[in-house]
Amino acid sequence: MDFQQLCTLETFQQVWSHYGYGGNLQDAVDQEFTRIKGNPHSHSPSSRLTHDTVERVRYRVLQHFNATPQEYSVIFTSGCTAALKLVAESFPWRPQTESEAGSLFCYFTDSHTSVVGIRGLLSGRGVVALCISPSEVVNRAKEEAQGEDVIYQTPHLFCYPAQSNFSGRKYPLSHVKGIQMRHLYPACDHQGRWFVLLDAASHVSCSPLNLQDCPADFIPISFYKMFGFPTGLGALLVRNDAADMLKKTYFGGGTAAAYLSGEDYYVQAANISDRFEDGTVSFLDIIALNHSFEALYRITGGMNNIQQHTFGLARYTYMLLSSLCHGNRQPVAQIYNEGQFESPSTQGAILNFNLVDSLGQMIGYSQVDRMASLYNIHLRTGCFCNTGACQSFLGITNQQMKRNLQAGHVCGDSIDLVDGQPTGSVRISFGYMSTFEDCQKFLKFVAECFVEKPITVDQERLEKLKMATTGTQSFNLNPPIKFTNEKIYNVDEKEKPTEPSLKGLGQRDLNSHREAYTLTNIYIYPIKSCGAYEVHDWPVGPLGLLYDRGWMVVNGNGVCLSQKRETRLCLIRPQVHLTSNKLLLQASGMDSISVPLENNNQMNTSYRVCQTKVCNDRVETVDCGDEAASWLSNFLGQPCRLIRQNPDFTRDMKKGPRGVATSTSLSLVNEAQYLMINHASVELIQKLMRSRQDNSEGDQLLDTQNVISRFRANLVIAGVEPFEEDNWSHLIIGNTQFVVAGQCGRCQMVGVDQDTGTKTKEPLMSLSAYCTGKVTFGLYLAHQLPEGSSPGSVLSVGSLVQPESQKS
Repeated sequence: MDFQQLCTLETFQQVWSHYGYGGNLQDAVDQEFTRIKGNPHSHSPSSRLTHDTVERVRYRVLQHFNATPQEYSVIFTSGCTAALKLVAESFPWRPQTESEAGSLFCYFTDSHTSVVGIRGLLSGRGVVALCISPSEVVNRAKEEAQGEDVIYQTPHLFCYPAQSNFSGRKYPLSHVKGIQMRHLYPACDHQGRWFVLLDAASHVSCSPLNLQDCPADFIPISFYKMFGFPTGLGALLVRNDAADMLKKTYFGGGTAAAYLSGEDYYVQAANISDRFEDGTVSFLDIIALNHSFEALYRITGGMNNIQQHTFGLARYTYMLLSSLCHGNRQPVAQIYNEGQFESPSTQGAILNFNLVDSLGQMIGYSQVDRMASLYNIHLRTGCFCNTGACQSFLGITNQQMKRNLQAGHVCGDSIDLVDGQPTGSVRISFGYMSTFEDCQKFLKFVAECFVEKPITVDQERLEKLKMATTGTQSFNLNPPIKFTNEKIYNVDEKEKPTEPSLKGLGQRDLNSHREAYTLTNIYIYPIKSCGAYEVHDWPVGPLGLLYDRGWMVVNGNGVCLSQKRETRLCLIRPQVHLTSNKLLLQASGMDSISVPLENNNQMNTSYRVCQTKVCNDRVETVDCGDEAASWLSNFLGQPCRLIRQNPDFTRDMKKGPRGVATSTSLSLVNEAQYLMINHASVELIQKLMRSRQDNSEGDQLLDTQNVISRFRANLVIAGVEPFEEDNWSHLIIGNTQFVVAGQCGRCQMVGVDQDTGTKTKEPLMSLSAYCTGKVTFGLYLAHQLPEGSSPGSVLSVGSLVQPESQKS
């Protein structure tokens, strides 16, 4: 729900026209970009036009921050991180000597990774990196400012965020002068000259920044965080008085006044911006900024209006989310912030939280993210490149962070809980395109998916929050939101007093007569993410079921297509004809075509080999030719190609079963050779769906076969208790031995109806209501073979299934 994702050209056009600005936005942009542009380092008419336009944009950037070219220079970079790196590499760090202390680099614990990363450049330079908590700056300050040190000129750098990208907390901009005048800690305790690096990337997206009030020496910013476009463009604002302190070692095109290739002679450009912009700047993106600023002010009237609007949305959402409770009065959310959203001067338009179930257990952020996608809500999850704030708010110690890494959790992955404790959180950010309807949609999503009925609101807390206003500003909870019980999972209190009884819903008497465990269905999916091909008997190959996920469809950029983005893939019904050595492609309204199952030597030399990725694994593939590409492109309405895994390429499971000799080479599957589900577990989820839908209107109950098809398993078994399979470690089907490789995590793809290609919220919502922690359904399997042997067996419907449970 980050606002830059909403800033499409179509949206801009609507508001552009609404406010009567110059007709068509696209025409204005086209007019700008049809003028010939040239390299601004040259002197042709097109180059001079480009140079002058870029200089005009520099002035426009400074005007936005109430600064002048006499005070500040604008150095364009590839982003905020590149701006920070520029300062780190150019700052005149001094090592400690016998007569003088060395330079200090000080930063907040609540700092972005790109700030903390500066210390990586300092380890070999004798410079001390000092991490301090935000409270220390004021608590350890001197009563009187020490003033600028005229004797000791050792340069020190203090960096802090104007606004936390984790919690939205705004830190006092007065810290800038307080550090420069050596009034605040740590400047007050260390002699030398102190410079301030103000990380403004998060702050300037929705708040004004007046450099007359906080004359920081270096201010990195990112334009896509302000406008949504252009991406890959940022800037470093440098106070001219501090610019001469920066010393470059590398010099690129356009940065030199003169140099000699055969002699160590170099004179840097006199202009500060020219000095630090190596090579040709991204001048077309820079020119686009002119239109971005123009649209921003025409649409909104300025940053003060944006700040008030976005803060109102964030506070509205905070008040209701923090007051929302389960039916047993337990709060629904744990919110990570310092205050109570009292004022936009202390809190930005960011809300960071984790959801909690009615038993007080944390709900993993990955589960929240998956469910949000069903509502077309886009969230940010994890630690947001701010480990310090994440540790502080979530109470994660350094030792726990290291243990989480040992448990397999790394930054940016989906491991959201380790030993029941969260590894990150959920963040929603508001922008000037956000509306109250967005807030209401998000709150209703939380209520529908994660709140146990009857929904309650802590009215006492809500009233206190309404009164928590500053100055003369008042805040009305307007528009109001009404939480209803519609479409919210409801189980009679007698059936669901606690979580364990929910687990028992639909289970049969464990002492009753059991049916034999049998294999009831076999499915292969010859083309990844396309329709299933059901078979009665099928050979086991070295990579799993023969020809299962041996092919896949890629878009015009060579990226694998899946039903997450292209649901119509399920309407393609491939069939494997072993006797004729053909893969048949068929779909409604299309003539069938075929491609060979095995490529002969001639095809291997004529069809190109290409590289792509499956689940972040590099795979080597072979293109299947223009006929198949044309057929797929016509059906899907976009440029596509059919590729198959190169038979000479091998790819192994990332997390193979431990302690057993298995063949774990993979086809183009995501995780494992086989996926197995239990018919009884499907029936239980179906009962949960029925329980939910009994309290809803207009929802059509999905039949069992429809639900089975959505889980896209290779093997379906029967005669087992619901979810009994989750405790298995090994099994034998017929004469083939398998080892369990893990449980299958589920996402929004199970919402795709495999018969029609339409999306629904079920069965993921019911599955999410059943699961605690990670949402899983089905087992990953690998066939277990003696070392050096090949499968050579056949799986048949009706075969006996002999499981072995994990030992306690």
